[in-house]
Amino acid sequence: MNKTIYVVDGARTPFLKAQKGPGPFAASDLATQAGRALLLRQPFLPSDLDEVILGCAAPSPDETNIGRMVALRLGCGKKVPGWTVMRNCASGMQAIDSAIANIQLGRSQLVLAGGVDALSRAPLLYSDTMVRWFAGMMAMRTLGQKVGHFLKLRPAALLTPVIGLMKGLTDPVVGLLMGQTAENLAWKFGISRQQMDEFAVRSHQRAFAARQAGHLEEIVPLVDGDGKVYAEDDGVRPDADLASMAKPKPFFDKKYGNITAANSSQITDGAAWVLLASEEAVQKWGLQPIGRIVDSQWSGLEPEQMGLGPVHASTPILQRQGLQLADIDYWELNEAFAAQVLGCQAAWQDDAYCREQLDLPGAFGKIADDRLNVDGGAVAIGHPVGASGARIVLHLLHVLRRNQAKRGVATICIGGGLGGAMLVEAC
Repeated sequence: MNKTIYVVDGARTPFLKAQKGPGPFAASDLATQAGRALLLRQPFLPSDLDEVILGCAAPSPDETNIGRMVALRLGCGKKVPGWTVMRNCASGMQAIDSAIANIQLGRSQLVLAGGVDALSRAPLLYSDTMVRWFAGMMAMRTLGQKVGHFLKLRPAALLTPVIGLMKGLTDPVVGLLMGQTAENLAWKFGISRQQMDEFAVRSHQRAFAARQAGHLEEIVPLVDGDGKVYAEDDGVRPDADLASMAKPKPFFDKKYGNITAANSSQITDGAAWVLLASEEAVQKWGLQPIGRIVDSQWSGLEPEQMGLGPVHASTPILQRQGLQLADIDYWELNEAFAAQVLGCQAAWQDDAYCREQLDLPGAFGKIADDRLNVDGGAVAIGHPVGASGARIVLHLLHVLRRNQAKRGVATICIGGGLGGAMLVEAC
């Protein structure tokens, strides 16, 4: 990168686990409340931003260009462009990368970038057959025709809803749910159910310890219309242990699989923002950056093994920068599934995989456990698809500063067979 890209500040909402119906906040509410708290503590006005970029994988029909909608709700004014990006699980990271590109080109100096999703509000859909039935009803002109058409209705066959979230989490090319792609990795590398469950327990334990120690300072509370305050990630289980993890049955491959709802990331609502600035903007406004983005990379791989995306995206960055895995002080590797993170570790340690897939001379190494997701991850706190890429970048910078460390990598797997990664440094 020619120009230095600074991360000035950031904020996220608590991540709220989907329960038995729509959550208390629409996606735009989540992004607006987090963005408002972030902008209120800045020395400039919202209208001084050059643009607002928001990643969202599943916007509702009335929030299609949610980036513009939220920019207006934040008080940025009509002249500040607001726009939306979508790269599945990395939509929030894509928003940051898009901001970086515009700052590098000189088109922007000060950008609010982040991601959001309210997955609890994913719609229930009619089947194509039911849609055709409705279209036929609309074409009926007489009462007799309409009664006759209505008698053709078969409720059991036609009224069974299509779960929009399940369709969104299914790869349209290979026809596999994301959890089934993680089962592929577990089989490929011989990852056991116990290993997955142990990883999940550790994620919950670390997330709870981080909360108790006050290490989640990027969270700003949410307040609903009735005045109820939501201050913490509500999916974290302080009592998580191997005994409780062993109880759920496999979800994605009920006969042969080992991946359960408990060792997978949670369906969640949440938003995360970072404020990016050029050197000129930092000087103009007297800003105090918390870090900088050094490098970024997007990579592709087989959709049925999409969970290895972090391996394919992070490795080129390290090669460009002349670094090894051990040279990175801390890692945030998004926990789509426990098996997926363990699969990434296994791939880097596998001679054949590194030679054949990464063009390396042999195994690349292993990320030390005490440097990886030190405050837990999505298995414990959830994975609001559009927000997670921004969350891991922001939290990684806080981890680096807290531990007086220099260098970190935030990386994420992406449905469709993609990976994204960013190398960051603390200021």
